[in-house]
Amino acid sequence: MASPSIDPKSALSAAGPPQGATAPEGLTTAAPSLPAKVGTGGRGAASRGDTTSAAHEVASVGAILALAGPTASGKTAAALAIAAELPVEIISVDSALVYRGMDIGTAKPSAAERAAVPHHLIDIRDPLQAYSAAEFVHDATALIHAIHARGRHPLLVGGTMLYFKALFEGIDDMPKADARVRAQIETEAKAQGWPALHAELMRVDPATAVRLAPADSQRIQRALEVYRVSGQPLSAFHTRSDDAQPSAIMTATTLISLEPVDRAWLHERVAHRFDAMLAAGLLDEVRRLRARGDLTPELPSMRCVGYRQAWEALDGVFPMSELRERGIYATRQLAKRQITWLRSMPRRRVVACDAPDALQQVLQIARAWSQRISA
Repeated sequence: MASPSIDPKSALSAAGPPQGATAPEGLTTAAPSLPAKVGTGGRGAASRGDTTSAAHEVASVGAILALAGPTASGKTAAALAIAAELPVEIISVDSALVYRGMDIGTAKPSAAERAAVPHHLIDIRDPLQAYSAAEFVHDATALIHAIHARGRHPLLVGGTMLYFKALFEGIDDMPKADARVRAQIETEAKAQGWPALHAELMRVDPATAVRLAPADSQRIQRALEVYRVSGQPLSAFHTRSDDAQPSAIMTATTLISLEPVDRAWLHERVAHRFDAMLAAGLLDEVRRLRARGDLTPELPSMRCVGYRQAWEALDGVFPMSELRERGIYATRQLAKRQITWLRSMPRRRVVACDAPDALQQVLQIARAWSQRISA
């Protein structure tokens, strides 16, 4: 899937603008002078005074290393560098990588990369199927235990922050997708427009609505669906209090967070990344998916950034000449949302991914983690 001119799995950072494209695939503000920062509670302990309890939690789950960051921050390059030194297996935390046949637009790890280190939760769903946060938690938890049973360590890698948050904090059982209700909402959206449905969501679930843009159709639809099916707002299903004790998995996890100090650096990498996808055949990939005849632009898979814009361009929603600009803009907005999610995760170690020695910083943290758990 590599572009003939740009390698989307290039080095984690560069002193200036990237010479190639970016690594695939968000954040907290870290001072440029600080190479890394430990979030409240260090490695996830509830408090410094609860070390015995924290040690018991880690022992019950097994130590976990995690690597998160926004799109194009260099997670894949960093993960592969860690895997070259430590006995890890990678668990993908990416809601787009689960889909088969969607390789270019997701910057999916290559066959060679997946052969070099075991990867999990990639290519596990057909694009016609959905994959929920609850399903991810179930699958990731089972994999964590299985990897430890093999005498190796789980390395969680990705940028789907809802998955991280659900795994770390838990998620209440939400209503399953209801095709009839979804179709009704779609019909209303076509007649009234998504901003009107966003206004309705503001009336019934203001806590969720304020976080969503009026045109964020996928999330507006899901929030309204949950409300209409259950009679409860979506926000009511995220009830974990800030002072609640961390879960066993959160306590056992050391989370490395890749975050740019200079947002312009990330924007440049996003542009190179999307250019690489276009050069590698993103439009042809979407044409093949459309040719199946059973996929629609309303499916979660086809709403993934890049695929949605390519589908709309092929539908003539906007001129093909605008695809690049719209795809880059949508990717930058995704990175912004990822950064907002990451800022709500205090138990993390922040590495400035645009620092010249970012990869070395990540490896230093990983080596120290390995030494601690082996002691």
